[in-house]
Parts: sequence; structure tokens; C-alpha cells
Amino acid sequence: MTTQPNPASTEIPGIIAIHAFADNYIWMISKGSEAVVVDPGQAQPVLEALALHQLKLTAILLTHHHQDHVGGVLELLEATDASVYGPAGEKLPFCDVALQEGDEVLDETLGLKLSVLEVPGHTAGHIAYYGHFNSIPVLFCGDTLFAAGCGRLFEGTAAQMTTSLAKFAALPRETRVFCAHEYTLSNMRWATVVEPGNKELQIWQKNANEQRSQGIPTLPSTIGQELACNPFMRAQHPAVGQAAATWSQRELHTPVEVFAALREWKNNFR
Repeated sequence: MTTQPNPASTEIPGIIAIHAFADNYIWMISKGSEAVVVDPGQAQPVLEALALHQLKLTAILLTHHHQDHVGGVLELLEATDASVYGPAGEKLPFCDVALQEGDEVLDETLGLKLSVLEVPGHTAGHIAYYGHFNSIPVLFCGDTLFAAGCGRLFEGTAAQMTTSLAKFAALPRETRVFCAHEYTLSNMRWATVVEPGNKELQIWQKNANEQRSQGIPTLPSTIGQELACNPFMRAQHPAVGQAAATWSQRELHTPVEVFAALREWKNNFR
């Protein structure tokens, strides 16, 4: 599908960001006359996008149970015949297909094949979807990973989140990362304190500031960018470990301890 030019268009034809609430993105994947959406916290913006692009909603993909990700599901089901896919380990408003690690979501019309990754940490049963669209590797990660950041540990542990992020780190570096919130600039303000000498981060921050000044999403990022710039993906890097130890005023002996200190630091960063 060729999308109409708008500030929410991404670099991949057929994937657009639908704005919801103050800073959520609902990702819509489309080809021909059909579409899939990821984490529709609100129904109305999705219905408006479907009408604008003359699309039929065939599936809804959910990553976790938080209301700003599932709040629009029931209203969308009243208006469409979409099937709902979501994590088997979480209570959802509705789910046709409960998913676990290794399951696949296939849509032959869209040419979309996504594998399910279990990535607990932000919530206990959080999942992500990895695969290819238009021959480009894509990751729909909900609130597990953000550009230059990651989700808070509401239900999981630092060890779980460290393992979850390691699954993302193993993906191809060119994988586009479609997270669910526009937190990039605030994350980068913190990340540049953690690693003030990180030149790649400085360049990315400059570009992100320019994008936001024009009302353009900073997403998707890539796994390569996250590995180069995101402190949470760099817990084994000596400079990040030293910064976390200095901030926490204690010795940190493992990547999990470094991650836990980084998460506490970010939670308290203003």
C-alpha cells in the first residue's frame, strides 16, 4: 500500500504509526485492502485510519495486558471481523489465539510471517513479534524495548528483562524496532548522561530532535542503533557498567546487577 504523506509515516511502505493518547503508537501493517494492527489502546484512531486508507482490519496483535495497549479491542471487534492474537500468560479483554514462545502468526495476504518471543519483565507474560514484512526484518516489541530505553519492571525482574533484551540483541542488526511509545528524547537525555562520550548516540539524538521538531516519529529504530546507543542493551559494556556503579555507589558484578542499577537510575532521572 502507498500511504498518504503524513507525519506518522515510517520508512517502510505499508507500516504506519497511528497516534493514540499522549505518546502511544498503534502500528498498522497493510497490503492491498487488508490491515493488521498492533496494540490498539484506542479504537477511534484505528477506525479513522482504516476509513482513510480504505482498509479492512483482519487481525489484532497484542503484546501485553495494559489498558493503553488493549483498550480499543472490544470496540474494534464490534466494527470489524478481526481475529485477536495475544499472550497466553496474560488476562486480555478478548483473545482468539493465545500465543507462546515459538508460535507463529501468518497472514498470506499481507505476506507477513511473525514469530512469537516471550519477553517478560515489563509484565509477567509480555510477548513480542519478530519476522519480515516486504523482505525487511521487523520487531513489534510493545513496552519491552524503547528507543534508547526499556519498559519499567511492573511485574517482572531485572534478570527476566536482561534475558528478554538479550533475545532482541541476537536479532539481525538491521531489524526495525517498532516500540509502542514516543519516549525517545527523554530516554536519550538520560542515555547521554550514562555515556557522555558515545558519538553514535549524540548523532542519533540530534536526528531525533530534528524529527520531533517536525512532528515526525523517531521510530522505528534498529537493533543496531539500540546496541550502539541504548544503555539497557549495553549492560556488559565497561563504560556503562562503570557509570551504573558510580551512580549506585556500589560494586556491580554481573550484567543483571548493572541492568538493575540502570533501571533504578532511569526511574529516578529527571
